[in-house]
Amino acid sequence: MQFDHPNTVLLTKRRRGFCAKNDKLYQLGREMKLTRKFVTITLGGALLAAVTVGSFAIWYVYEPEIEKIARPDRNSFDPAIVRRGEQLATVGDCIVCHTSENGVPFAGARPLPTPFGTLYSNNITPDEATGIGNWSEEAFSRAMKRGVARDGSHLYPALPYEHFTHVSKDDLHALYAFLMTRQPVSQLAPENNLLPGLGFRPLLAGWKMLFLHESEFEAVAGQSDEWNRGRYLVDGLAHCGGCHTPRNLAGGEERGNEFAGGVAEGWNAPPLNSSNPSAKSWTTQSLYNYLKTGFDRGHGAAAGPMGPVAEGLSNLNDPDVRSIAVYVSSIMGVDKSKRADAPELIDNARAAADRHPEGAMLFQGACAGCHEPGSAMSQQGRPALSDLTTLKMDDPTNAAAALLQGVAAPPGKSSFMPSFAQNMTDKQLADLLAYVRTRFSNQPDWKNVEKSVASARSEE
Repeated sequence: MQFDHPNTVLLTKRRRGFCAKNDKLYQLGREMKLTRKFVTITLGGALLAAVTVGSFAIWYVYEPEIEKIARPDRNSFDPAIVRRGEQLATVGDCIVCHTSENGVPFAGARPLPTPFGTLYSNNITPDEATGIGNWSEEAFSRAMKRGVARDGSHLYPALPYEHFTHVSKDDLHALYAFLMTRQPVSQLAPENNLLPGLGFRPLLAGWKMLFLHESEFEAVAGQSDEWNRGRYLVDGLAHCGGCHTPRNLAGGEERGNEFAGGVAEGWNAPPLNSSNPSAKSWTTQSLYNYLKTGFDRGHGAAAGPMGPVAEGLSNLNDPDVRSIAVYVSSIMGVDKSKRADAPELIDNARAAADRHPEGAMLFQGACAGCHEPGSAMSQQGRPALSDLTTLKMDDPTNAAAALLQGVAAPPGKSSFMPSFAQNMTDKQLADLLAYVRTRFSNQPDWKNVEKSVASARSEE
C-alpha cells in the first residue's frame, strides 16, 4: 500500500487551487474578450450607421452648383411667349413679393415677416451680379420646383415652391422668358433676420423632405377644361393655399386640411371651402367680380394682402380669372343649379346702441355717412355691413386691421375707407367694433376685442 507524502498531498491541493483559480481567470478573460468583441461590434455598427446616415444626409442636403451663363439676349425670346410669361407672373403675383416699397419692380428687398423672423425677397431681374441674369433656364426651373438656388443653396419656402412644383415646363419657360426680358436692376437684398439657427440653410433640406411633395399636375377626369385650368392655377402659380391653408408649427401646410383658412401678414385668410361663413352667398360670378375688380357688391372690397392680389388679377385675361372662380366656387360648395342665397340684411340698431353706447356714438361720427343703411353713400354701391365676411368671422382680427390700415380703392374706383389708426385709441376702436358686430350680425360677441386691436396695430 502506497501513501502520499504529506508534502505531496499539500502540493496537490495547492495545484488544484491554482487550477481552480486559473479556470476562473480563464472564464473571466473569456467573458472580457466576448464583451470587448461585443462592444467592438456594437461600436462598429453604430459608427457604420452614423456614417451611413451622415452620408445620406450629406447626399440629401447637397445640391450641385449650376454653371453661370452669359445673360441671354432679350431679342432671343419669342414675344408671344414673353407675353404669356407676363400673364403667368400676374397669376403668381411675383411683382408684389419681389418689389420693395417704392422700389423697382422685381428688384427684391421686400421684407416678408414670418413667425420665424423676417426674410427679404431676392432680386429676380436679369442683373448678372445681384439678380438672375446669369441663371440658365435649368437653374431657374430647379429654383421654382425644388427650392434650390443656382449656387446650390437651399431657398426658404417664402418662395412657395411646394406649389410651383406643379407648374408645367412650358409655363416655366414662358415665365423665364418674361423675367429675362425685364430691365436689369442692381440691388442686393438685406440680410435675413431669423431666429437663431434658422439661418443655417442645410436645415431646409429636412423641411423639404417633410413638406415638399414634388408632382406634376394631372387633370381630373370628368371635370371640365375650365375647372381643371382653375385647379392648375390655384394649386400652382397662384398658390392660394399658401395663405388660405393652416400651417403647422414647422411652417408646413397641413395636408388634408387644404383651404380651411390661414394667416397672412397679420390678417386671417378666410376658408375657401364650405366652412367660409359667407359660402352660401357666393356665386361663380361674384367670385369672378371680386377677383377681377377687387370688389363685389354683395361682399365688399378686397382688403389687406388680398388687395394687391386683386389688383394684379385685374390685369389677367378674363378666361383665367373665370377658371379660378369656377374652381374656387366648386370647393366652396356653391350649387350651380341654384342662385346663391341673398345676403341677410341685419340691423339690430337699438340692441347695439343699448349694449355699446360709446361704440354707437363713434359709428355715427365716423362711419354713418357711408355705412348707415339708407345713407346717400350706401346707395352708391357701398356694401351693407351685414354682407361682409369680416363681421361674420370668429375673431375681430380682420375688422380691426381694416379700421387701422384702411381699405385701398379697388382698381378703377375712388378712395374707399381711410385709416383710423391716428384718430382713435385701441379702446375706442374696440367699442366701435363691438357695436358694429352686434348691430350688423347675429353672431356672438367677440372676446378680447381691445387685445385684438392692439395686436393688429403692432402689425402695421
